Amino acid sequence: MEIPYAVKPRPDTGLYNAKVGIWLFLASEVMLFGALFSSYILLRVGAPEGTWPHHWLNVSLGFCNTLVLIASSMTVVLSWAALKMGKFNVYKITQGITLLCALIFLCIKSYEYRDKFHHYEITLKDGRIADGHIQPAETTTNTVVIEGRWVKSHADLMEGTQAPGEKIEIERKDIAEMGNYGPWHNTYTAIYFTLTGLHALHVIGGAFVIFMIWGPLAGVYKTDPERYINRVEVSGLFWHFVDLVWIFLFPVLYLL
Repeated sequence: MEIPYAVKPRPDTGLYNAKVGIWLFLASEVMLFGALFSSYILLRVGAPEGTWPHHWLNVSLGFCNTLVLIASSMTVVLSWAALKMGKFNVYKITQGITLLCALIFLCIKSYEYRDKFHHYEITLKDGRIADGHIQPAETTTNTVVIEGRWVKSHADLMEGTQAPGEKIEIERKDIAEMGNYGPWHNTYTAIYFTLTGLHALHVIGGAFVIFMIWGPLAGVYKTDPERYINRVEVSGLFWHFVDLVWIFLFPVLYLL
């Protein structure tokens, strides 16, 4: 039994099955990210004044990742257009650039995550607070060495953590509490890692599908070119959604 409209579009809607499926899937994705964005807004608006972090993220890296994803959106469209014109070699090159952009994005995001896991807030028993990046090579069982700053209270940490500081050596016996800026640090880092982590998983998933169509399944183009082109189009629609989500994430998390 042959499933109708697997390749050819329905005459009444102009859509084939896979495109209907991806639009339904993207509708559910909009609801997922919409709920998370709404949660972020409510948490931020409801936070007492002076308790919500600002400028904790590297804007330059975020902007670079924005450019990378915008470039990947362009190459996805160019690759599909190349197939429609029968230029398979051009498709392979442009889609390969898309995959390279995905890798660059994930590398930059991994660097940002690593920075947060090496950034520590240390509260001493006398009430002083040290904040900065731990220096593993100089840290021992008796002392902790960070490159950072001293602050009087947690409120002083809310405005910016990017400026380089002095080298601070702290005796472990004097530490009352010590923790990095992972998702458990506070509400802001929790939702930052949730939103960007979920988005990164979508980047990985989308890149994997694009790679499979681009590489191992490329032979389908010779036997059933129309079906192959349709699959490239559907994967491109998902990739555009991933890029669009980041367009919202960048200003909300990095700029505001």
